[in-house]
Amino acid sequence: MVAVTVMLDVAFHGGRAATVSAADIAERLGLARRGMEPLLQALSRGGLLESVRGPRGGYRLGRTRRDIKLSDIVTVALADDAEPADGPTGRLQTAVVDKVWGDLEQTARTHLSGLTLEDLMRRAAAAGMRRPTAEPISFAI
Repeated sequence: MVAVTVMLDVAFHGGRAATVSAADIAERLGLARRGMEPLLQALSRGGLLESVRGPRGGYRLGRTRRDIKLSDIVTVALADDAEPADGPTGRLQTAVVDKVWGDLEQTARTHLSGLTLEDLMRRAAAAGMRRPTAEPISFAI
């Protein structure tokens, strides 16, 4: 899910202290910035991201990494994504398929409730990924 990847990108490249621009996120993830803006806004409205305006603006985590569960991210993203009303109907759909998808959704939510952004950051470190370090600003006159 794109929302989890976006949140991991913000955690990896910014966190709570530094902001990450939407353009940088889009570039790193190979996504169109315009298409990503509604997701970023939904994550902000859900309290998972904070939007910062200004020249050094962008997005930063709304809570600490250990306090953001993957299930929180999925819930916010799915609530903002409207399901088409013209999906399949009928007895087989309601009696069988809908129940299977409901069970699968519950299993996924339970699993995602046990994972946080902190867990994903540990997995990134175990995979050899290193967070970028901030370069000091130096002025030469």
